[in-house]
Amino acid sequence: MKRSKQIFIISVEYIDVDFTLWLTWLLAPVVLTFLLPLVIAIILYIDALIVYIYKLHWNTLRRSYDSESRWDAARKTLAAIWDAHGRIWHGYEVRGLENIPDSDPALIVYYHGAIPIDLYYFMSHILLTKNRLVRTVADNFLFRIPGFSILSECLQIIPGTIQTCSNLLKDGNLLAIAPGGVYEAQFSHQYTLMWKKRLGFAKVAIDAKVQIIPMFTENLRESFRAITIGRRFFLKLYAKTKFPFAPLYGGFPVKMITHIGKPISYDPELGPEQLQAKIANSINELISNNQRMPGSILHALADRIPRLKERHKLTRQLGHIQ
Repeated sequence: MKRSKQIFIISVEYIDVDFTLWLTWLLAPVVLTFLLPLVIAIILYIDALIVYIYKLHWNTLRRSYDSESRWDAARKTLAAIWDAHGRIWHGYEVRGLENIPDSDPALIVYYHGAIPIDLYYFMSHILLTKNRLVRTVADNFLFRIPGFSILSECLQIIPGTIQTCSNLLKDGNLLAIAPGGVYEAQFSHQYTLMWKKRLGFAKVAIDAKVQIIPMFTENLRESFRAITIGRRFFLKLYAKTKFPFAPLYGGFPVKMITHIGKPISYDPELGPEQLQAKIANSINELISNNQRMPGSILHALADRIPRLKERHKLTRQLGHIQ
């Protein structure tokens, strides 16, 4: 007892308690910004666990769910989880929902954030409000991640060849594609589209003869961001491996609003290059009309307060008029 008391006294003498508390307070935000992206990975693995539960115990669970498909109940459960997360953490909204058809096929083209968390929220919202599953195209590296295969089976996520995507649309489905993909996710700055010469999505729309719906989510890059330090190094790594090595940080509870633009009807006179340019212009217009530039995490957090959000909207409208 005496010895332990002596050790405690010596420890107090050599440790500056005030400095330790100050250092903890100072570093806490830094630690949190790098740990919060792991929350998304954790939720995805929880999703995989839920899907496994439905797969293994469908005979028992079907007594509680009136559904013809074993995946339908699982998808609705996952949608409910993500929809709740979006509403609570980001005050998530969808504007222009009337532009999404109730039954007709359509190709949804969207801007890819550092983490496409807005797509998870959007898919959930459409499934719960319109009872339609939005099929999506994912990068090839995702299919090599343990646990992703069962999610892709349940949510019908595909690697996305032109013919596969075209057939899905011809069957009357909704399909979402981000032409910029992982490249845009890692290296886009201030909501710049980085599509290079990618024309596959335009060829899909032309082959399937479907309407195209542009989509953009406000404050998406204020929620999660990619580290810009060492950009050239990570660009070289990506060019060689096609794997996203650039570290991410964030998870900030900023206001997020998905804006759905007016549909672009099929036009047989437009080639892939012209159609790509037309879609890019539509998305850039959504960005210009709805996104504060330059992006600000603090302002995006303030957008959670309705009065400040309305004031910002009015200021932006006056700026466009001038």
